[in-house]
Parts: sequence; C-alpha cells; structure tokens
Amino acid sequence: MIRAGSRVLVAMSGGVDSSVAAALLVEQGFDVVGVTMKTFCYSGTGDHGKTCCGLDGIVDARRVADTLGIPHYVFDVEEDFTRDVIDDFVSEYAEGRTPNPCVRCNSNTKIPDLLARGRELQCDAIATGHYVRIAHDEGGSHLLRGLDRRKDQSYFLWGLPREVLPSLLFPLGELTKPEVRDRARSLTLATAEKPESQEICFVPTGNYRDLLQKRLPGVHPALEPGPIVRRDGTVIGEHGGYAGFTVGQRKGLPGGFAEPIFVLEVRPGSREVVVGTRDELDVPAMEVAEVNWHGDAPEPGAELSVQIRYRAPDVPAVVEAREGDRLTLRFVEPQRAVTPGQSAVIFDGERVLGGGRIRRALTPPQCLRPDASANDSIAAFSSSESSSGTLTSTSTI
Repeated sequence: MIRAGSRVLVAMSGGVDSSVAAALLVEQGFDVVGVTMKTFCYSGTGDHGKTCCGLDGIVDARRVADTLGIPHYVFDVEEDFTRDVIDDFVSEYAEGRTPNPCVRCNSNTKIPDLLARGRELQCDAIATGHYVRIAHDEGGSHLLRGLDRRKDQSYFLWGLPREVLPSLLFPLGELTKPEVRDRARSLTLATAEKPESQEICFVPTGNYRDLLQKRLPGVHPALEPGPIVRRDGTVIGEHGGYAGFTVGQRKGLPGGFAEPIFVLEVRPGSREVVVGTRDELDVPAMEVAEVNWHGDAPEPGAELSVQIRYRAPDVPAVVEAREGDRLTLRFVEPQRAVTPGQSAVIFDGERVLGGGRIRRALTPPQCLRPDASANDSIAAFSSSESSSGTLTSTSTI
C-alpha cells in the first residue's frame, strides 16, 4: 500500500486531468514530482493544439507545477515512442488492421518509462490522470473501471503487466469529469478550462493517410487502387487505397443499391474492400491475440464480458479456445463491426481481467464446432488469417 508521504512521480501532459491528479496528491501529503514526456509530436506547429501533446503542453504542465510548488522535468522518449507506437500504427494499417495507439503508448512507452524514471528519482510510485481505479486485497492488486463510466479509461490499460499494478496511483478514479473541472477552477490551475484532446497526438490534422504516405516505403498497396467487392466476389467499384476504409463505413462506397452498404472487411493480400448490408456486419465470434492477463486465464467454456471498442458497453461472451496468447470468443449475441486491430478488453464486473488485440472477426462458416479442441480452433484461425478489417472515426455504424 502506498502511503501519504511517499515520493510519487506524476505524468503531466499539460491537460486538466493530469494537473488535478498532481494537485490531489499534493493535498494528500505525497512528495510529488511532475514529469512531461516528449514524444514525436512536439513540432511547435499550431496543429498540435488539439492533441494531448505539443509545446503548449510542456508550458502548461510547468505552469501547473509552479502553482503546486513541485519540481517538473521533461523527458525525451521520442525514439521509444516512434518504435513502439508510430511504427506499429503504420505497420498495422499496412496489414489492413486499425491499431489503437493510446493502448500501445500506455503499455509500451508511458508506464514503463515512468517506472524507470521513477526509480532514478527514488520514487515509490507513479501516477497518471486516467479515470480508473486500483484495488488491493489478499489476492493482489486489481485494475477497476473508473467510477464515471462516461470517462472510464480502463479500455486503454489492459496491456499493463500485472506486477506493476501495486506501484500505480490513479487519483481521478473516484471522480467525475465535472468534479475534476471544478477542482481545477478552485485551485486556479492554468489548465482548468483547457479543452479535451481530440486527435491522435502524432496525427494532429486528423488525416492519418498523410502519415502513412510519409512512412510507408515506396508505392505501398495500402494506398493503391483496388476492387470493391461483395462477399460473393462480385466487383462493384474501385477504391483509392484500402487504408482509407473501415469496418462499418458507408462514406466513399458506390450507391444505387436497394439498401445501404457498408464495409465488412479489408483484404490486404488482394487489396479488396468487401462490402455488404447492415445485417452482414453482425458476427458471432472473434479471435484475439497478444492477450495479457491480470490474473489466471479463463478455461474454454468460461463465461465473461468483453468490450470491443472504447465507450461501447461490455457484452457477454464465452471462451471457445485458448492457446498461448491467443483466445477465441463467441458472443452470446452477434456483435456489429468487430474490427481487427482494435482492443478487446475482458471484465469481471468492474474488474479488468485482461485484454488483447482483435485479429479476426469470424463469420458463420468460420465459427467453431461445439466439440472443437483449442488446438483445432487456433489452427483453423491461423489458416484463415488472410483478411481483416479496420475501424477509424469516419462514418461508421
């Protein structure tokens, strides 16, 4: 248990959440050290005003630290961030999947680097402004949803190793966003009225294709024309690059059909964008890879809840197969627009049990037989992993 008086390293992005997190810890009697992480996006251009990063973030974090009377440091993590987050983002899009860079950042860059820096500064714990909670009992430390379900950010933290949980503090976990704003105003913090971050920090314009064009080698298939097809292979049009299409998307598709059509799947091998009706978006099962557990992994047949996109409710599912870091889940009710590359986070009530990356949505012919073994299931999915889908912010169901 981390007690008052302990030395705590607080990640300060220059936003209101991390500012109030630092302020609360100061009020509670902790010896607080503020840190801002310099990532890819500190270009000094005006475009970065809408992101969680930027030169203004350093300035605002330092102003808050001065108000609170705590030291403030800036650490350069650009090399690690580029390797673990940006390069992954680009390679996933090249494979027809849509990554979640905030998940990668928290699990691969932010929290690990903060822990390392904290040790260097003789800190006992690290803290962030995430809306999540930590509970400690005889069974260990557990990650829980934030009390404010509208702001709950546990979806982004499934990748944290279980062993680091005892060293983490999340001061905002019991608060709502309005309460955080009110606290910032009462303390006259410089960030009290600062708007929410709206864009991916390294894509401040909101157009990720610009980034892909800069970072993909040569003429890449992800940005080249290809066919738009129905499930039966009928070609109904041509697209300008499969990286611009997402599962559930309507915008940019041919018209003239009896009912609206949507993107069902992206097939990078053939550069095909597969489209179909709204009902065809519903799938009964999915494969999840790179799974990280915060406790014992469930056995096949176990019933659990899974959240497949941020701000979506968790839904009941059954474990059909598990082998290594791969998991196959069957939904109790079919789910719409299941998207490879996005996170699938598994819950037991409020507690995060683990999570992973969706690798494949399974259509009925690909679903498991009731008597299939785990090995058979994983092999079946591996042999059919030639297609995948995407999910971005453009016109989705």
